[in-house]
Amino acid sequence: MLHIILYEPEIPQNTGALIRLSANMGAHLHLIHPFAFDLSEKRVRRAGLDYHELANVFEHTNLQACLESVKPARLFALTTKGSRPYSEPEFKDGDAFLFGPESRGLPAEVLTTISAEQRLRIPMKADARSMNLANAVSVMAYEAWRQLGFKPLN
Repeated sequence: MLHIILYEPEIPQNTGALIRLSANMGAHLHLIHPFAFDLSEKRVRRAGLDYHELANVFEHTNLQACLESVKPARLFALTTKGSRPYSEPEFKDGDAFLFGPESRGLPAEVLTTISAEQRLRIPMKADARSMNLANAVSVMAYEAWRQLGFKPLN
């Protein structure tokens, strides 16, 4: 099982797209409150189409509650401040991938709790700010799933 954790997501369309991604690959999607929309919003439903019923989506009051519930094998943070390429680690079943809010990324107080070795970066041009959240999650999730041989995740 792979776990995708969105820390305080802000854009409903991204979350909807990631509900759809999670349903299609069998990953569990965890949403950390507060987030800037209601999951029943039209924009979330439209982006996720009818996949919400097929996805494993969980809401958590905070990151600590999420981690206590999930008990991931390892926690990786995706950040533009990371120095290790996202494709370098050997991923295992039970790993979790943490992504920050679209407008600001993961806060320093969260990043400092994760070892530098587990802070990953998706390569981009030097002058680029960041990728779209849904795209970044897709890149990371499919790399981890590829390493697991695309075996069913449910």
